[in-house]
Amino acid sequence: MTDFSFDNLRRAPDVEAPNLFAFDATDRLLLDTAGSAISEDPAGVVVIGDHYGALTLGAAALHGATGIRTHQDPLSGELALTRNATAARLPDRYTHHPLDGALLTDARIVLLQLPRSLAALDEIAWTIARHAAPNVRVFAGGRVKHMTMAMNGVLARHFGSVAAGLARQKSRVLTASGPVQSAVSGFPVEEQHDVGLASPLILRAFGSTFGGAKLDAGTRYLLPALSAARSVGHAIDLGSGNGTIAAYLALTRPTLQVTATDQSASAVASSRATAEANGVGDRITVVRDDALSLAAAASADLIVLNPPFHLEGTVHSGIALKLFADAGRVLRPGGELWTVWNSHLQYRGPLTQLVGPTRQAARNPKFTVTVSTRT
Repeated sequence: MTDFSFDNLRRAPDVEAPNLFAFDATDRLLLDTAGSAISEDPAGVVVIGDHYGALTLGAAALHGATGIRTHQDPLSGELALTRNATAARLPDRYTHHPLDGALLTDARIVLLQLPRSLAALDEIAWTIARHAAPNVRVFAGGRVKHMTMAMNGVLARHFGSVAAGLARQKSRVLTASGPVQSAVSGFPVEEQHDVGLASPLILRAFGSTFGGAKLDAGTRYLLPALSAARSVGHAIDLGSGNGTIAAYLALTRPTLQVTATDQSASAVASSRATAEANGVGDRITVVRDDALSLAAAASADLIVLNPPFHLEGTVHSGIALKLFADAGRVLRPGGELWTVWNSHLQYRGPLTQLVGPTRQAARNPKFTVTVSTRT
């Protein structure tokens, strides 16, 4: 007997807010669409992209799935699933896995929350087709407003059959079968960017890394301003993404040790690949962490951050405020947080409150760079 109910699911440690939810209509539609298949083969289920546990725990509680292997790119999703599984008394029905062969070997049913990024979908689909059982069926669901025909095309590159189901409550499920294996995934992708150094900055990215291997416009504006940051022996790139800031800091400060941290498994792999591509892998340590939860209080002298301002497709300050607060906790007195943000967001007040006195270091019509000093 379990205590599972969708209404009992929580997002924590991710941002909680009245307009943010731990499950959606797509979770319900996916479980209804794949329900009979799961009940007939309860030991063959893999879940990819589960937000906070609705798919994993729903498959277990409603359809009897056991030994579920689950991949969630954000660490906050993994932690939320663990908490929700404990609350529902289902902690032994699943295991966490990276996106690799061990996740998908012999998988016969895959429940997938469709990612927004086509690159992410491409890498996921390739991995399923490469490692899952020949008779695997992929149930890929999403909100209709975020789905495009290009997603069908991506799936069709890796599966012989792709069919769309009927929409329900503004969600739809694509069902793919007949995997078409390819030896090469195409990831990480690589791009080179001129940032004023002797050689181009090489960026590498795996599929689920936000922005891919592109140089973010805000980060491009931030980089030259960092020459005025205090001289330290160690710096933190908070929310490292594809590793741009970490690599730039290491390249421009030859004795600096950098910790690059991100909650995304894909971003962690991308930051590591970027560091190696630029020859600074020996001075950059990459960590998967929920903000800076693994870092001790008052342990850092310099943190650099380009915070996300979108949460699940909507402009939301919650994640940025969480990162500011953790940076304030981890900085030593006199330590600096260098931040770039879209000027209309007006983060100077929250930065002053959560970190310390904040001054403007650079500004153009779109971006503002600020320095917050821990008091």
